[in-house]
Amino acid sequence: MSNPSINNKKRLIVTLFAVCLVFLALIVRLGWIQIVNGEKLRMMAVQQQTRDVPITAKRGTLYDRNGKELAVSVTTFTVWATPSEVKSKEVVAKSLANILELEEEDVLKKISQKKGLVRIAKWIEKDKANTIIKEKLKGIQVAQDYKRFYPYGNFASHVIGHTTDDNQGLVGVELKYDKVLSGLPGRWIKNTDAAGRQLPYGVEKYYEPENGLNVVLTIDEVIQHFTEKAMETALVETQAQRVMAIVMEPKTGDVLAMSVKPDYDPNTPRLPMDDAQREAYEELDSGEKSKLWNKMWRNPMVSDTYEPGSTFKLITSAAGLEEGVIEPDSPFYSPGYSIVAGQRIKCWRHYRPHGHQTFTEGVQNSCNPVFIEVAERLGSEKFYKYLEAFGFREKTGIDLPGEASPLIQNMNSAGPVGLATMSFGHGISITPIQLISAVSAVANDGNLMQPRIVKELTDDSGNVIHRYEPKFIRQVLSDKTSKEVKLIMESVVTDGSGKKAYIPGFRVGGKTGTADKIVDGRYAKGKVYSSFISVAPVNNPQIAVLFIVDEPSAGMRYGSLTAAPPVHDIVRDTLRYLEIEPQYNEVEKEKFQKSNVVVPEVRSLQLAEAAKVLSENNLEFNTEPISVKDGSGIVMDQFPKPGSEVQEGSIVILYVKEQSE
Repeated sequence: MSNPSINNKKRLIVTLFAVCLVFLALIVRLGWIQIVNGEKLRMMAVQQQTRDVPITAKRGTLYDRNGKELAVSVTTFTVWATPSEVKSKEVVAKSLANILELEEEDVLKKISQKKGLVRIAKWIEKDKANTIIKEKLKGIQVAQDYKRFYPYGNFASHVIGHTTDDNQGLVGVELKYDKVLSGLPGRWIKNTDAAGRQLPYGVEKYYEPENGLNVVLTIDEVIQHFTEKAMETALVETQAQRVMAIVMEPKTGDVLAMSVKPDYDPNTPRLPMDDAQREAYEELDSGEKSKLWNKMWRNPMVSDTYEPGSTFKLITSAAGLEEGVIEPDSPFYSPGYSIVAGQRIKCWRHYRPHGHQTFTEGVQNSCNPVFIEVAERLGSEKFYKYLEAFGFREKTGIDLPGEASPLIQNMNSAGPVGLATMSFGHGISITPIQLISAVSAVANDGNLMQPRIVKELTDDSGNVIHRYEPKFIRQVLSDKTSKEVKLIMESVVTDGSGKKAYIPGFRVGGKTGTADKIVDGRYAKGKVYSSFISVAPVNNPQIAVLFIVDEPSAGMRYGSLTAAPPVHDIVRDTLRYLEIEPQYNEVEKEKFQKSNVVVPEVRSLQLAEAAKVLSENNLEFNTEPISVKDGSGIVMDQFPKPGSEVQEGSIVILYVKEQSE
């Protein structure tokens, strides 16, 4: 055998080195995979071999302060498919389409996707879910789900808000407390092979979802009902663009009612309630629809600022009285205007000046020159000190999303004219929630409270998990000044521009307001905010009410004529509901005092029969929901309860369930 040549030896050595190099590379690569990327690849393998079906947690319920359900989660079902496990796709698609009343082509397209898990249908009824389960379609699963439902429809919709199709809060309390309400979703996990088939000896686990907490609001369903009823009447009578109202408990800052009309139904949040708008809705493009939704869902009581007009004069009054620059009987004279820094600022009644008057009469007359003089006596520094003290330099911190910041002129640049106009509520832009919070502080012996919309969080057993206590901010006024302002407010109702809010037997205080509306940065001619703010009873305030009419177009535009009448109705019904006894003077006793009657039992009766029984007892009624088709509905509950004593002519609220056809 011949010896290998030098060339062959070289080739063998090169080949040996090449083989060694390849093996070294393989060893390095294997080490990289096993050591460096081992954990990552292991997780990827687990994910590939695991099917994870989400199980929706039950969203917490929203209650009013007395336990009435305002938003609930109704049990429904969702149909899922694992496309790799579906064998006869055409047969399965046809079967599902027939049961779910869907297009067969659409179902087939979904179950033919190259995905691990596909949702076929959401929120189906129990009978359809049971039918699918009985069919035992391979690769098709039915999981329990929940759909948000609002039993009172458009009731308090701007406070409650609504959710997305995936049960996530979108606006209102639903958004602000979304994390609390949502709970933790569960999981249905099972092992599968590469094709998605369940492994016979694989692990299958079901993790129960953790339900969300319930949220108890400060809203009182009955007071909200009174408020919305008065608003609907005002909207029709004034033919305004919209009306807004807040009812607050001064001692705690609790919002008892808050509403905007027109509103929307959170069960169908993207569809306008107005028939004409609903017809035009489908023709809108996506951008126009987004603008419409924002307009429908936006809560202007919290998210929009406006010039409060003469209702703000109560703040100037309180500051002047607290600083001692005026007394209730201080003399003033108005020629119908004031000259400030060379500018002539007119009174609203410049054509027939108020002339000589006391300060109290100036408030009754809502005379601008009086308040200009009060602000001049205070000076900018002290005036701005009270703007700060009453909370007009910052947000209130109310627990609702999207609160706007006030727009206040800088003290150094405002000058004498700016100070003068701010004294009567112009040249200052605030939110309605700020104004009612400030006036509630006046009513609450000068103590400013933070407004709140949520009282507490509870679990499914009714246990209180967290309680939100009323939050005291600061003392703004002395008790003496508070009493003086309240008495002046009462005189506005008994002797001044607020007479439409007068209620026999109850001491009601108030202040009217009419302010030009700013559109595109300028005052719009002929467009105003008409408003009225009230506290009652003056001797022990239980409620404060702010009512704003945006662009009234029928009849007079003054707050005394457009906003005071609905406030009268809200205050009257609310005080009766709170069981505050009227205290008539001698003249009122003779003219207004009515006999008490016992509320009869009308539950379980048809609405028509219940109406007849109440009429025979000299009682009136309202229904909830407000729009009931006919008198055949059944009365499920009533307020006041049977056996309660109320005055003749009082309103009984009937909770009606319409009979299905």
